[in-house]
Amino acid sequence: MITVLSGGTGTPKLLQGIKEIVRPEDLNIIVNTLENDYFAGVYVSADIDTVLYTMADMINDELWYGVKDDTFTTHERLEEIGCPELLRIGDIDRATKIQKTLLMQKHSLQESVEIQSRNMGIKSKVIPMSNENSEIKIVTDIGELDFHDFLIKHQSAPEVLDVVFSKVPPADGIIDIIKNSEAVIIGPSNPITSILPILSLEGVREALKETYVVAVSPIIGNDSVSGPASKFMKAMGIEVSSIGVANLYKDFLDVIVIDNKDSNLKQSLSEIINKVIITNTIMNSSDTKINLAKKILDGIV
Repeated sequence: MITVLSGGTGTPKLLQGIKEIVRPEDLNIIVNTLENDYFAGVYVSADIDTVLYTMADMINDELWYGVKDDTFTTHERLEEIGCPELLRIGDIDRATKIQKTLLMQKHSLQESVEIQSRNMGIKSKVIPMSNENSEIKIVTDIGELDFHDFLIKHQSAPEVLDVVFSKVPPADGIIDIIKNSEAVIIGPSNPITSILPILSLEGVREALKETYVVAVSPIIGNDSVSGPASKFMKAMGIEVSSIGVANLYKDFLDVIVIDNKDSNLKQSLSEIINKVIITNTIMNSSDTKINLAKKILDGIV
């Protein structure tokens, strides 16, 4: 059994490669819920839905958000009548979110996701990291911002001074799933707002010490492949490099996977982590996703 810790962009790309190699039944995916919140009356769990759509082959893989070939009639009409949305939610995507909102009137988030996953024909287990909502604030040079205001309204432009989020309890069974995995893969998602919230769950770091852990660095050189990860790392005093990523995970990490362009870091990384794999980590085609997945899986003892 392989378990993947996932956010909502980099790791789903990797999942597209992994699911071509690993039997879906042998794959668990624990997904960040830090950014979950209500928008326009519906519950939005962006990272979870991105993973669901990825595993169901429905994902809009140009934006890594929403459903491919979706329409936006409801979103456009809301704007016309003076109720604009911060998030641009497609019609099919909105149906998923409405269903989850209704399910959560009687079920936990974890149970609701399981129902949706089953309805989409997904054989892998997709697990929210927690059933409780976190609170996250991005402290910037223009004031304290909600995460989505920073990301969408302000286009991640303000200087980030700090990232503050509340800890929540882990969803049912997560600790046992990690302990009983052949290996855990930490995908190339934002280390601060996608992976660190999962690592902050009670018992997770300790459980990771009992299994084999491989992490793919989302940093090449001194910048993130996508998104504001580099801003967040810098704000929290973490070196913006694969070395910074390695130090963040070093108490449980067995292998780090870095890009060819960072081959000069191998010696320094070898002093922190037992094994360093150097390969292409830019996933811009099916072949590159599968090749990266193979490199990772081949490296699992």
